[in-house]
Amino acid sequence: MRHGTRIKICGLTNLADVNTVVASGADALGLVFYPPSPRYVEPDVAATLLQALPPFVVSVGLFVNVTEQDLQATVKKVPLQLLQFHGDETPQQCAALAASVQRPFIKAFRVRPDTSADDLLECERSYRDASPLFNGLLLDTFVESYGGSGKVFDWSLIPKELAPRVVLSGGLSVQNVTGAVSQVRPFAVDISSGVELSKGRKDEVKVQAFIAAVRSADNADIETQRN
Repeated sequence: MRHGTRIKICGLTNLADVNTVVASGADALGLVFYPPSPRYVEPDVAATLLQALPPFVVSVGLFVNVTEQDLQATVKKVPLQLLQFHGDETPQQCAALAASVQRPFIKAFRVRPDTSADDLLECERSYRDASPLFNGLLLDTFVESYGGSGKVFDWSLIPKELAPRVVLSGGLSVQNVTGAVSQVRPFAVDISSGVELSKGRKDEVKVQAFIAAVRSADNADIETQRN
């Protein structure tokens, strides 16, 4: 039987939102360590935010083209459990970065309109071959800037054999995530702007509704399998 879809809420910047996300039932929370982002959080602040994180809620650090020195300095201060590389990092660069701090990582793939299923499979193979610390791909929509796009891409591009291993991102919302989970059946979903009041500040009602919508899709899938 298929597992429940994991849920990551990204772009957290304050303790109240961390508490809301955890209490609402998210499986992971993301902190952005990319200074140009409006959701950037200083490492010292991030360390404070994660102090009260309960067991089995995963802390994820998002980095864009970070140097080994800066990554090491951040991880020394912040108890991150998983790295998310969201820039132009090659498989070899990701492998070296992750090895330098001994943390597993996921790699964002920004999907273009001309991206093919073979492109996605080849990308996954290249990162998996490069490092035993590679955990999987996060699929987002291509935009010129780095970070989350807030836009949906064509989910039908995701090959069936890859879908159970990916983190689905890009333009997800309370309105479309049930359909996304039902269609793609990803391992996890990732959202930031879709549950915000403003950049870097989460909306408790939207967070709870988003998680409920994902669970609704999971429950419908379970019922389908039973029948």
